[in-house]
Amino acid sequence: MDPLDPADQPDTDPTEAFRDAFRRHPAGVTIITAVYQGKPFGFTATSVSSLSAAPPRFTFNMARTSSSWPAIANTNYIGVHMLGLANRELADRFARSRNRFEGDHWKPGPHGVPLLDDVAAHLIGRISMRLSFENNAVVVAEVQSGEVGPLGVPLLYHGGAYGQPTALDYEI
Repeated sequence: MDPLDPADQPDTDPTEAFRDAFRRHPAGVTIITAVYQGKPFGFTATSVSSLSAAPPRFTFNMARTSSSWPAIANTNYIGVHMLGLANRELADRFARSRNRFEGDHWKPGPHGVPLLDDVAAHLIGRISMRLSFENNAVVVAEVQSGEVGPLGVPLLYHGGAYGQPTALDYEI
């Protein structure tokens, strides 16, 4: 068996390999919010990433079949909320519930963007690009403003469940 010969490689399902690989890749948990036609929209996302520092930009991916896609597709400003361990219930609410904005856990912010209370940080971004690819989209936003909350333990998504980082006995 030649490990460099593709014909000698075991047959693997690429979809299963993809899912298994990304279950092993921890990601920070965020909530993206927007307002569209006077109504707040939001969803939990693990695909948020910094894109550039100058100017400050971030990016995220989403399904264009999402109930929040019309808001993201038709608005100029969005909020991204970085979540801490204390925000687990909020992450679940925005991932699984249709009643995401019932209650007093948010307020309208700049440009009407819904701002969630008691999160690790939030940024308001102006959308500068939407790139559609099949049933998905990559969205790029330039930061207009933001706030950070107190330091805390970040909320991670790993192995199909929420978790938290574990400190190592090594410091840089």
